[in-house]
Amino acid sequence: MKLDKQYSVFVKQIKLDILNARIKASRSVNKELIKLYWNIGQKIVQSQNKYGWGESVVENLSKDIRKELGDIAGFSSRNLWEMRKVYLAYKDFKFLQQLVAEISWGHHLLILNKTENIEEREFYIQSTIKLGWSCNVLLNQIKAKAYKRQLSQNKQHNFKTALPLHLNEQAEETLKSSYNLDFLGIKVPILERQLENKLVDQIKKFILELGYGFCFISNQHKLSLKHKDYYVDLLFYHRKLKCLVAIDLKVGEFEPEYAGKMNFYLNLLDEKEKDVDENPSIGIILCAEKNHIEVEYALKGITGTNKNTIKN
Repeated sequence: MKLDKQYSVFVKQIKLDILNARIKASRSVNKELIKLYWNIGQKIVQSQNKYGWGESVVENLSKDIRKELGDIAGFSSRNLWEMRKVYLAYKDFKFLQQLVAEISWGHHLLILNKTENIEEREFYIQSTIKLGWSCNVLLNQIKAKAYKRQLSQNKQHNFKTALPLHLNEQAEETLKSSYNLDFLGIKVPILERQLENKLVDQIKKFILELGYGFCFISNQHKLSLKHKDYYVDLLFYHRKLKCLVAIDLKVGEFEPEYAGKMNFYLNLLDEKEKDVDENPSIGIILCAEKNHIEVEYALKGITGTNKNTIKN
């Protein structure tokens, strides 16, 4: 019994050492990555100003980098333009330059492309650092206008006393949008799942309040196929359409694989749960954001009678 207690303490200590190492490694790698991106953006701007180079220099640079270094991730022409954009956005603000390397590249792209002014950007940068927001949590905070709400309510920051730092999630998110390292154990953030559960509950209430024939069946509805289980976030039945309605909730941006996954769910529902006199099942994917062209291509190859809808 004594040995068991000692071993339990030993395992906890090793686990803590691993988590601390992951945090330090992710922060170190992230800082170097952001410094590199900043320097590239700076050199692009300075070279364009010095030599009068136009936009084609970015396209050529991307091709030459990949030609020399192989198909290395992170140096597409689009990402090179983003590096230039980040540098131009913060080069005149010394106080923000010190914070730039404290958040991931994915966070920077969200903040830069979805905010209007430097004060708003500072708010989201500071919030991400202090509260350990993942990219998906940040996206939903921006969409919920957190900055404007705190302005209208005249709230002061209470970062030091508000919430503990979710260091493990922050370490994972640092690298998640750029590349995958098995040593760092990249996986779905815990806080993102908590956010998704809350959103599922609110969406269920909202749809039932519509009163247009929706009948709630279940949360996390289990579908089984060959000893493997799958779960639909919300399952309804629509009395007028006479069909099952599956809803899949994604707290981040739309990804093409979501459409294929939903189509898989609908086929399972039709095969295993649809009655003979009912119409084919309908799928609704709710995302924080979508790219219309991406959605069009994702749905283009799906055949059959099932219908998928993407909403944001």
